Amino acid sequence: MAVYRKHDTAGGSEHGAVPRNQSPRNLNTSARNTSVLLLSVGHACVDVYQGAVASLIPFFVAERAYTYAAASGIVLAASLLSSVAQPLFGALTDRRALPWLLPVSTVLGGLGIALSGLTGSYPLTLVFVAVSGIGVAAYHPESARIARIAGRGSHIAMSWFSLGGNLGFAAAPILVTAVVSTGGLHHSPLLVIPALAGSVLCLPVLRALGRTRRVTRAAGPAQTTKTPGTDTDTASNLNSAPNLGTWVGTDDKTSFVKLSLAVACRSVAFIGLSTFLAFYVRQRTGGGPAAGTAALAVLYLGGAVGTVLGGRLADRWDRVTAVRRSYLLSVAAVAGVVFVPGPAVYVFVALTSAGLYVPFSLQITLGQDYLPSRVGTASGITLGLAVSIGGLASPLMGGLADATSLRTALAPLILMPALSWLLFRRLPEPNPPTSLSATRHTTDDEELDGAGARVSPGGPGRHGQSS
Repeated sequence: MAVYRKHDTAGGSEHGAVPRNQSPRNLNTSARNTSVLLLSVGHACVDVYQGAVASLIPFFVAERAYTYAAASGIVLAASLLSSVAQPLFGALTDRRALPWLLPVSTVLGGLGIALSGLTGSYPLTLVFVAVSGIGVAAYHPESARIARIAGRGSHIAMSWFSLGGNLGFAAAPILVTAVVSTGGLHHSPLLVIPALAGSVLCLPVLRALGRTRRVTRAAGPAQTTKTPGTDTDTASNLNSAPNLGTWVGTDDKTSFVKLSLAVACRSVAFIGLSTFLAFYVRQRTGGGPAAGTAALAVLYLGGAVGTVLGGRLADRWDRVTAVRRSYLLSVAAVAGVVFVPGPAVYVFVALTSAGLYVPFSLQITLGQDYLPSRVGTASGITLGLAVSIGGLASPLMGGLADATSLRTALAPLILMPALSWLLFRRLPEPNPPTSLSATRHTTDDEELDGAGARVSPGGPGRHGQSS
């Protein structure tokens, strides 16, 4: 592992400087990877509760004789509340950093779902599901901000963080079925276990954050201002409000609005497909329930691949180019899902999933970079829209399917990635916020130069490379 020096001296030995002034930077890459991994697993433990609401609906209908309208009301209430609350929590974290929200909101998300199965009262069920939705909403803006900084602005690191959420969402049906099918809704308190695990996984990251912040204070401002890209600099970033100097840049509100519209179109396409795909594939292949379940499995697994692939493609090209090309691929892939008969539909399901998930994490960081003074708000909007808009459109698709056919209802989804592609055609690739840009460039230079790497004393506000 490369060894780095905190300061250069005119006559000092290159190898003698490190033992005399040991720095957390010696384990910079390892610490970054560990933090991102813990945040990714914690993200999975939270997003399992986003998928748990829909997964509980069949059990609510079976045990409590809820009508389909009442059942869909639970899902709609949860998605609407979460999508409205996320930007509000984002605005709050823009004013003041709240890292303690991570463990607290994780427990809150799990507690609401755990309690929803213990009462036969419909209003109380709505309340408990709403509590879970608030917990999920509180988690995402702050966690996205922390993950971005913990990953030193790396697109790959952010894609792994997003992958955790996708896997958690996909695991929800398995977890809910395993717990509730054996003992009914009265076993729902067991569903709080992922939340407890996720809150514990947050603690090492927050402890390291507090420990390094104490090092920052002990070292003094003269030293810490000269070490961008170190864990000390990261701790300062995590504990300060973004609009007070941590995220430096000019807001591009026009581009952010276009990005949000593209995210909304993607949401309609993906949520619409995931809602009706199992039924449609059974029709197209003539298979039984297993055929529909297999299609959903391909959809979720393809999403996992696409999320990780997105970070790598962004490093090879840039984020806007990677997203634009993936949406263009998705147009043809969704058309294949709708019109290609027989087993070949599974190939197009996989292509659709990968194409729609390549943009997922990249759109989060693009939103943060288009609104560098409001990264919490940007994260809340991009993450909230990813679920809520598609959920609102699904009932309309269901009504169209009842009146006509599933193919007719799914055909308009082909237009959604096409609209996203059009919106991305004129979007610029933004520079990352200054502190992240300096951090990322310093880390890359250190890893390439090894023991002889030097940190420029110019401070985090200067960087001579483009993203």
